[in-house]
Amino acid sequence: MDDIIKVSGLSFKYDSIDVLKNISFNLKVGDYVGLVGYNGSGKSTLIKVILGLLKPYSGNIILFGKPQEKFNLWNKIGYMPQNISLLNPVFPATVEEVISLGLLSAKKFPKIITNADKKIIDGALDYLGIADLKKQLIGNLSGGQQQKIFLARALITKPELLILDEPSNALDSTSREQFYMILDELNKKNKTSIILITHDVGQIGKYASKLMYLEQSILFYGSFLDFCNSDKMSKLFGTDSQHIICHQHD
Repeated sequence: MDDIIKVSGLSFKYDSIDVLKNISFNLKVGDYVGLVGYNGSGKSTLIKVILGLLKPYSGNIILFGKPQEKFNLWNKIGYMPQNISLLNPVFPATVEEVISLGLLSAKKFPKIITNADKKIIDGALDYLGIADLKKQLIGNLSGGQQQKIFLARALITKPELLILDEPSNALDSTSREQFYMILDELNKKNKTSIILITHDVGQIGKYASKLMYLEQSILFYGSFLDFCNSDKMSKLFGTDSQHIICHQHD
């Protein structure tokens, strides 16, 4: 199976206002897609509809070869939502407890953490280089540390698809680069497919293999080489900005 996601004719409305219009695209195994667009263009809404958190107005969604409504999302998909930076600083949970929620979400009843689960959690902490934070309260950590914790929670079930919504907002430049390198390794070594929502249009071409530019409908979806050669994108961004975005000339 080459297609992880297949979306056809998807539309979504808030009340009577169009938010997404006639969205159709395929995501293949190993794709790393940068999803970009201005604020309010529908990026987060598209992801929430794909994940079943919002109900589409029209259209079809196939996930891993199954209709969305018949698919157990949390066995194969890891999701890191937006606004982690808004976490309550006195939230009384340790790093270990937060990461364990990723395992619990994929379990049937009884939802308990076993000794085997604890070893998996320790492995995720070691992989991301944050084992020393295991017993720390999540609210006491820096933004960069919290991002790694929530990435660990998203990765704990070893998903085939990882979806991240503006994950680098709270990071400084050094932490952002480290975060992107982790994602790059997951994509290249583990073959994890990735959808990364970002406002950083100028940088995502350094990391992702494909770009989706969304303004309620898809204005562009394809490789960065195709983006570089697109007359439509030249008219939208201007040639100079287009070549900065594509990173085909670095």
